[in-house]
Amino acid sequence: MPLNDLQRQRYARHLVLPEIGEQGQEKLLASKVLVIGAGGLGSPAAFYLAAAGIGTLGIMDGDQVELSNLQRQILHTTASLGSLKTGSALERIAALDPSVIVEPYPFRLDEQNAPGILARYDFVIDATDNFDSKFLIARACHRAGKAWSHAGIRNFHGQTMTVLPGRSACYRCVFHEDGAPRGGVPQGPLGALPGVIGSIQAIEAVKHLLGIGTLLTDALLTFDALTMSFRRIPVRRDPACPLCS
Repeated sequence: MPLNDLQRQRYARHLVLPEIGEQGQEKLLASKVLVIGAGGLGSPAAFYLAAAGIGTLGIMDGDQVELSNLQRQILHTTASLGSLKTGSALERIAALDPSVIVEPYPFRLDEQNAPGILARYDFVIDATDNFDSKFLIARACHRAGKAWSHAGIRNFHGQTMTVLPGRSACYRCVFHEDGAPRGGVPQGPLGALPGVIGSIQAIEAVKHLLGIGTLLTDALLTFDALTMSFRRIPVRRDPACPLCS
């Protein structure tokens, strides 16, 4: 659908980019992205995707807003305390752009609900904070053939990679489920750290949807906030990978 005058004003800075233009912006408005986790990573990812004009955002999180979340989870405010994160995210995104369709899922992804939910979306963002969820997302996206962005953060460090199922190294090619730590005491993170990594995830989603640039496939991007250094580590598909081999 052609852009209207208000949309041309809202997305004016996109329209002047040759890689996006009106056609690209129309494509973003017709796109659907699922953000799994509305916390530290999901907050900047969802907020920037909404600002970019992604037409439909799925927000999945079964938790409520707690005071300790506000140090980093910018989708939520003090007024959100005690409310569901999906509801708080919906209100925040509606305040930014009421035309964005937000589909809230106030529960966790599992093996049963994953196929039906993932089928609705063009790209998936893993903004979860535990290994069980990350391995579940890896399996579900592989089975559904959905491109997705992995990210993880801890203390002053973050990492992210993009996976194209069947075409690039997958999460299991890089990280082994056996021996992955479960639980434990939270290690930070520095409040602004997920803003850096979650924003990169949003950029990867936009690039994939528009077919522009070079994605973070077959590479793990790491970030050290203490030294302010990035490192791009090449990774390869594992011929013995239990998921994608």
